[in-house]
Order: sequence, then structure tokens, then C-alpha cells
Amino acid sequence: MTVLVTGGGGFVGTEVCRQLTASGVGVRSFARSHYPVLDAMGVEQVQADLADPTAVRAAAAGCEAVFHVAARAEMAGPADLFHRVNVVGTRNVIAACRAQGISKLIHTSTPSVVHDGGHASGLDESAPYATKFLAHYPRTKAIAEQEVLAANDATLATVALRPHLVWGPGDPHFLPQLVARSRSGELRLVGDGSSWVDSVFIEDAARAHVLAFERLAVGAPCAGRAYFITQGEPLPMRELINALLAACGEPPVERSVPPAVAWFAGAVFETLHAVLRKEGVPRMTRFVARQLSTAHYFDISAARRDLGYAPAYSMEQALAKLRAFWDAERAQGNR
Repeated sequence: MTVLVTGGGGFVGTEVCRQLTASGVGVRSFARSHYPVLDAMGVEQVQADLADPTAVRAAAAGCEAVFHVAARAEMAGPADLFHRVNVVGTRNVIAACRAQGISKLIHTSTPSVVHDGGHASGLDESAPYATKFLAHYPRTKAIAEQEVLAANDATLATVALRPHLVWGPGDPHFLPQLVARSRSGELRLVGDGSSWVDSVFIEDAARAHVLAFERLAVGAPCAGRAYFITQGEPLPMRELINALLAACGEPPVERSVPPAVAWFAGAVFETLHAVLRKEGVPRMTRFVARQLSTAHYFDISAARRDLGYAPAYSMEQALAKLRAFWDAERAQGNR
């Protein structure tokens, strides 16, 4: 059996590849770059662009399933780039599944597709898609998720997973940025940090993908549905951030800014980036300001029921694994 993993070299994609290969599944990765870590796993690698339908179709040849993990996930940037990767790329994946007779498509989505800017407290999958978005990322991911689920039919079974705030060893983005802000003295809580937030450990996020692959089939209970994926242990934002900082050997964050100030700063930084055509991501955006000041925790009972998903790690166990990883990295002079 061979499966295709788009974005196989990314944070979630690499762990999905690792777990699949460990279970004896042949894996082919589709990404823009080449990754030595995938070579070490025995993963076949295809370097190409998701916006190229011919390349996607060719990469899917001979595969029995596709894990569509790749996405443009930055919190700011030109709208056309997000549309090209998240919408056009997803359409190309669906078309490749049709052309190659593939019967399973597991799509990595995000809870942000239902975030309307307010508190998301204990939401389940009955929550409607948001009608207003503060960033191109959630807007284009909402389009992609809806098209994936609409593609579910008698020949192609599809499912969308919504992991929230994925963290753990090897994270190349969130945790390094958090630590860098802490060391520079720039890190602040937005508001008093009392809003409850869910997250998910990287190994459990990837395991949910593997479970969906095993359960997915035409007519299966999970076919054509979306599922929230979390650790099932929400914490106040202040406690979550400080627990992650402690695991990385950093002191707790004590200072904060009012949500209105963070929102205004986000608007200013976004405008400056657009006007000056600056590269990278603004220090703050309106979307991030809202995410950091509102509750985000979700009911995962549907994933437990239909996918057999249950976190393999408690938050305490997952944090211990993260601490061991960062301790080893520091001992080697990498942190």
C-alpha cells in the first residue's frame, strides 16, 4: 500500500509520515523542498508545486489514499498566495484523486474555519462556518474544507480534521517564536490570560490522521464529516503559555496588554507590511490578537466515537516529552 502525503516535510506532515511508515505503509511525500528526515524514513519524495495540477496528478499515481496536509498557514500575506495554495492546491488534490481512482482523502483543516471572532467555548462540529474572517488563512481554509467534504461521494470518501494549536518536539514555528519573544522581552499576554484554550500534542495530532485513514471508507460514519482534534485538556491561556515556556526552559510571562491595544497594533503592523511590501509576518495581526484574547476549546466526542480517537498523552506527559527534547537540544548547543 502506498499513500501520498502533501506537505510531508512540514511539522504535522513529517509526523504523519513517521507514523505511517512505522506501521508498514509506503509513503510518498509531495512538497516544494527536499527533506533529509524523510529520506531517513524511506519516504519517496516528489518536489513540485500544489498549484500544478499535472504534477499533483502524477504524484498521486498508484496511491490508495491522500493525506492533504500542505497549506499556507502564515497569519498575513497576499491574498492570491493563500488562494493559490489552500484553494487551488486543494482542488488539484481532489481532481488527482478522481483521475487516479483514489478512494480516500484525509484533509488537514483548522478550527479557525468556524471562528467568527468571539469566544469558541466547547464548540462541536455543528458550529457553522464563519461568515467574516480576519485573515486570508482561515478564509481560504474554510473554502478548502467545504470543497473537500462536498467531494465525498460513492467513489471518494473524504474527511477533514481540525487540530488546534499543534505543539511538540521539532516544532519549527510556534515554539521557537514563543521562546524568541520571551528571550527578547517582547512577549506579552493579550488580556488577563484567563480565556480557556485547547491545544494538541504533535504525536496525537498525527495519530488522529492515521486513525481517520483506517476508519475512512465510502459510506463510513466519518465520511464527509469534519472533526475537532485536541488534547481534551483545555487550560487558561496564561497557564498554557507558561507551561510551554517552562518546558522550553524559559521563565513565565507576566506582562500583558489590553486586547484593544493588541488589536490596534495588529492593524498598524498589517498596514505597514502591506504598504512597505515587507517580507515575513507582522509582529502582531488582528487575527492573532483576537485568537489570543478569546476562548478556543472544543468538544472532541465525535472524534472519539467515529475515529476511535483518544489522546495517547496527558498534557503532563506531553509537556515532559517536550522538556526532554529541549533539554537535549540545549545540551547539543542547538538552543
